Amino acid sequence: MRSILTLFSLSLVLFTPSLVVAKTLNGFSLDNATVPLNLVQSGGPPRDGIPALTDPKFESGRKAQSVKPRDIVLGLVINGEAKAYPLSILNWHEIVNDTVGGERVVVSYCPLCGSGMAFESQPEGDGQRELEFGVSGLLYSSDVLMYDRETESLWSQIHGEAVAGPQVGSKLKQIPMTMSRWSNWLHRYPDTQVLSTETGYRRDYNRDPYAGYAEHPNVYFLLANQAPSEYHQKEMVLGLLVDGNAIAFPFSELEKQGKAQFDYSFDNASYKIHWDSENQSAWVTDEDGQTLASTLLFWFAWYAFYPDTQVFSG
Repeated sequence: MRSILTLFSLSLVLFTPSLVVAKTLNGFSLDNATVPLNLVQSGGPPRDGIPALTDPKFESGRKAQSVKPRDIVLGLVINGEAKAYPLSILNWHEIVNDTVGGERVVVSYCPLCGSGMAFESQPEGDGQRELEFGVSGLLYSSDVLMYDRETESLWSQIHGEAVAGPQVGSKLKQIPMTMSRWSNWLHRYPDTQVLSTETGYRRDYNRDPYAGYAEHPNVYFLLANQAPSEYHQKEMVLGLLVDGNAIAFPFSELEKQGKAQFDYSFDNASYKIHWDSENQSAWVTDEDGQTLASTLLFWFAWYAFYPDTQVFSG
């Protein structure tokens, strides 16, 4: 009996510290985390090791020399103001806190998931507080965990929801955003501004730190759900949520469809799916022609977060 008690006491000494450490990563408390702790992992850099931009500088799109016609940008239009955010810069910073059309927004990009998303910086239901976001250095299912500097809560980018900290359960409202080639965006919005490489940080924005990653099928971090192999793990898909129901439009299926736009009914509503083959971009509009919030990202990432997704077949 004594030996059993001794072993039990020894196990507490050996294993309790690891449990305590597991609930704190990069200085963030995970005590009330709503996601499995084993899926929250360090991506390598410490908190703010990937520096978010909080005072971004822009230049006229017509005069910009740092962005090339074939470069991929994330584009926002709010209240008539257009802005573009090149992935060549977002690869190094991942988050831009900005004001577009008089509205405070956070533009986010996760290179590991290929997911570009924009949100209102004020959580839904919070009538006053606007948050400023940084890069925590942590990942959940390979996706960047943002954090707000006001409460140090951790936010899942793809879910747009706080998963740990004082804001846990709060949600951010996603804003419609375009991912396209710079030449196409500039043609559509000739008065656009584009994020400047004058960020205040010394980075080689001509070098892609993730070169080759999108072509390789391997995923390097634990996932909540493993995507079926019917598509390349990093095939781009258009992900759409309607009242909590998910559907994925793989780019290969949109290419098979062979149409620039087509009608699609989902969850008792009608939508128009737009496909730009030349610029490898897709988006969704409703019956009134309004662009809806959707997400372009890798197949594995969409499935990891929405395993019950329907999948469009062309």
